[in-house]
Amino acid sequence: MALPSNLLPDEASPEWMNKGDNAWQLTAATLVGLQSIPGLVILYGSMVKKKWAINSAFMALYAFAMVLVCWVAWGFRMSFGDKLVFFLGKPAVALDEKFLLGRAFLGYFPTATMVFFQSVFAAITLVLIAGALLGRMNFRAWILFVPLWFTLSYTIAAFSIWSPEGWLAKLGVIDFAGGFVIHLSSGVAGFTAAFWVGPRAEKDRHNFPPNNIILMLAGAGLLWMGWSGFNGGAPFAASTISALAVLNTHICTATSLLTWLLLDNFFFGKPSVLGAIQGMITGLVCITPAAGVVQCWAAIIMGIISGSVPWYTMMVLHNKVKLLKLVDDPMAIFHTHAIAGALGGILTGFFAVPKLCRLFYMVSDWEKYLGLAYGLEYGRTSAGFKQMGIQLAAMLFVIILNIVMTSIICWLIGLIVPLRLSDEELELGDDAVHGEQAFALCHDREKFVTSKHNKVYDTDDFSYVASKSIGDIQMV
Repeated sequence: MALPSNLLPDEASPEWMNKGDNAWQLTAATLVGLQSIPGLVILYGSMVKKKWAINSAFMALYAFAMVLVCWVAWGFRMSFGDKLVFFLGKPAVALDEKFLLGRAFLGYFPTATMVFFQSVFAAITLVLIAGALLGRMNFRAWILFVPLWFTLSYTIAAFSIWSPEGWLAKLGVIDFAGGFVIHLSSGVAGFTAAFWVGPRAEKDRHNFPPNNIILMLAGAGLLWMGWSGFNGGAPFAASTISALAVLNTHICTATSLLTWLLLDNFFFGKPSVLGAIQGMITGLVCITPAAGVVQCWAAIIMGIISGSVPWYTMMVLHNKVKLLKLVDDPMAIFHTHAIAGALGGILTGFFAVPKLCRLFYMVSDWEKYLGLAYGLEYGRTSAGFKQMGIQLAAMLFVIILNIVMTSIICWLIGLIVPLRLSDEELELGDDAVHGEQAFALCHDREKFVTSKHNKVYDTDDFSYVASKSIGDIQMV
């Protein structure tokens, strides 16, 4: 029987390409991109003090743009290309149509689709790191940090864990969609960078209220719903595993949010919106390495754990451990991403179902992927403990990699520009750093245009005005 004309292969739709998979992969990539732009841009911009709204949102916007350019220039092939060493691929561009229109190394879609899909994962990792540095990092230092950290840290973790040639991938580590590569990396790197950059101004550390909680919820909602693409796109196919991954993601997240809410209400007497958002994030992060390879009931258990353990580390241990109190992490990236990401990786090693791993990886040696719970059930205890060992080894590798590389990068940048803003800039915030103010109303127009810092734009026609002092400003 002949195929319908729209399904017949042609030069633009070769025989190896599955149009449904390609469409889903591009959609999933776009959903992940929307988590950063505008999701985290809105979340960061509304979750901080009013005077830091522009700077916080702009750090996320810049990181997203810079990573995409670095990705096609050298990053994709360092992360997924030909092996240079056991933990890194050979740097090369991903710009030629012959390369981009060929079949991707996995899946039934073009390499161009894979490049775009993986680029938004790389980008959101840097955007997450920014959350630990809000309210005090020199923007010029951030401009340097993003491409350096992306090149020297992210590509190594991605190749080691996700590339078929990576050493941890060959060992059999299970990281479904980035619990180690993205969340543990961003949590550890953000915490390490926050240590080197230093804290916010003292009064900001003690008084840093969100400027718009309703808008903050909108950003959080984009982040949550966008995770359908984050985890649902990991199988590189519109498959049963993709559907399971999406369902598990939302079940775990809802459970985690409710667990955090109950703990806040029980111990502090009031349910907190901020707490609910933190619980949402920890659930999303925890399920990421396991989304398509665990049972739905396991996702609920993971949600309970991800809503309680990070709550304890943030609300109790944070005030008792000297290092946690010393390092200024305004968005609690360490707790929501490092702790939750590590928990997810360990729990994946316990709950991973052999059959689901076979359907996800589709490799001949799929039997090496075995959660400890099923190893105990099937009489393969040693194989189950081996999987747990591999998960712990990957976790340790990512932690050490990010502590070392992030420290080196911060030291190098510190030789060129200050990592931290000056006291005057810390006092004034956006107006000093960018010459702009968030929420400038009509009656604030003259004040905005006559800002003495950096550059200004007329609020009516956006004409550019450059000045060095207040006396140089003229109304446009």
